[in-house]
Amino acid sequence: MTNTTHLFLLIKISIIAFIIGAISLPSFLELISPFWLLSFFIYWLIYSNGKSVFTSAFILGILLDVLQGGILGQNALALVLSSAFILNVKKSFFVSNITTQQVYIFISTLIYLITFLLIHSLVNGLNIKWLILLSPFTSALLWPLIRLLLAKLKQ
Repeated sequence: MTNTTHLFLLIKISIIAFIIGAISLPSFLELISPFWLLSFFIYWLIYSNGKSVFTSAFILGILLDVLQGGILGQNALALVLSSAFILNVKKSFFVSNITTQQVYIFISTLIYLITFLLIHSLVNGLNIKWLILLSPFTSALLWPLIRLLLAKLKQ
């Protein structure tokens, strides 16, 4: 893939992730839903050439902060740290079976969640809804479906 193709794929999957993330769900489902942008970004990260990954993660995180009206930089930092983990296991991730990929997704989402909650609790205090702790599980469980759908989109 060329750099233009990588960028075009990133733009497509980012728009889809923002749209899916903006869909209004019942509060229970909204709390346990996966971090869509992270899951979609991980898919792109696996197939990217590694250039400007952190810049892309930071920009997408800032866009997500603006769209959600949250603390500026909260999602950006979480997305960058999760991306760093995926970059460290990228060679293994690319050739792993689906179960191992789900473990990597779980760990990456857990890093994202811990970073997100740490910043949130430092600024707003520890007033969270505890169902959000299920997000890493749902991200890992939905990874095969996300991967399949994005593979179809990539073609």
